[in-house]
Amino acid sequence: MTDTVLKVAVVAGEVSGDLLGGDLVAALKAAHGGPVELTGVGGDALQAEGLRSLFDFSELSIMGLTQVLQRLPQLMRRIRQTADAVIAARPDVLVIIDSPDFTHRVAKRVRAALPDLPIVDYVCPSVWAWKEYRARAMVPYIDHVLAVLPFEPAAMERLGGPPTTFVGHRLTSDPKIARVRAARLERPLKQADDQKTIMLLPGSRSAEISELLPIFGAAAAEFVSRNGPTRFVLPTVPRQEALVRTIAASLPVSPEISVAADGKWTAFSEADAAIAASGTVILELALAGVPVVSAYRADWLITMMSKRIKIWSAALPNLIADYPLIPEYINEMVRPGSLCRWAERLASDTPQRRAMMDGFDLTWQRLQTGVPPGEAAAGIVLGMVDKKRPG
Repeated sequence: MTDTVLKVAVVAGEVSGDLLGGDLVAALKAAHGGPVELTGVGGDALQAEGLRSLFDFSELSIMGLTQVLQRLPQLMRRIRQTADAVIAARPDVLVIIDSPDFTHRVAKRVRAALPDLPIVDYVCPSVWAWKEYRARAMVPYIDHVLAVLPFEPAAMERLGGPPTTFVGHRLTSDPKIARVRAARLERPLKQADDQKTIMLLPGSRSAEISELLPIFGAAAAEFVSRNGPTRFVLPTVPRQEALVRTIAASLPVSPEISVAADGKWTAFSEADAAIAASGTVILELALAGVPVVSAYRADWLITMMSKRIKIWSAALPNLIADYPLIPEYINEMVRPGSLCRWAERLASDTPQRRAMMDGFDLTWQRLQTGVPPGEAAAGIVLGMVDKKRPG
């Protein structure tokens, strides 16, 4: 044990980043062996570790360039507020987590005021996907990047970015995913004439739910017309329940909507296949062993700038496996008929399903590390603090 107080500033902009932050702070407390004081922005996970968030971080959960531009004045006020609070706290280290439109602007302001403060970026920005120049631009204000994908350190080195370490992905040590994965591996596949359960996952943001859920509903109706009675499950988050129920009421089929804390994982364990919005959930499904077809309707500005996107896939399991593993449909190609037919192939014992499950095993293997991600990240953060402390 030590009496030395470790002062950590942490800024997370979305739920996924908040969960990473919670894991990191818990590991920091264990490794430091003394009191840890937190300053910054976060959600439930970080607040459970003692953070008093400067404001409700759901304000930062915005989607696409259009929404960023619409809310730019508010974002700029929150950037200044957050940076000023971090500067006033004089922490031992600043950890920014994902949400680069917000967190990196905070980091730049803090670096200008506190040039000797170690700044760590947890979750490598997708510089390997587009705007590669961002890697080199990070060097003046980011001291180390904690990557959650195994190919990112090499990409950052190639692009001239800050030192980067692959610490592993939080999902590989998530006990809920491990339980679902184990249960699914033990469960026999349904026979061809058994009633199937298809999971619908239209996203967690209002814009993507409004865009995708009607299409997913049409795909579900076509699935029923081709295959007979089918159970459809739709887990969602409490803040989107009203919107999901409103849209679902007009669908030609009636999915079972769940907002319970364990509803998502129950659906994961029961589903024969999933139709899902592109995002982190695709990796969750892959690690849990749920075959999936991915769909995405891009922001119109992103669509206009598509020629600048360097990456060949938006599905993380595809990038980790390094081959087309999960089928993806984007913008005008998101059609009920395509989603329905993929769901048919993935819900039964087919070559397509078997190939996808093999790819999921490879994805799982490539994400494994010897140390849990939170512990690995905490070790690097503490090492940087120790380097800056005198004596």
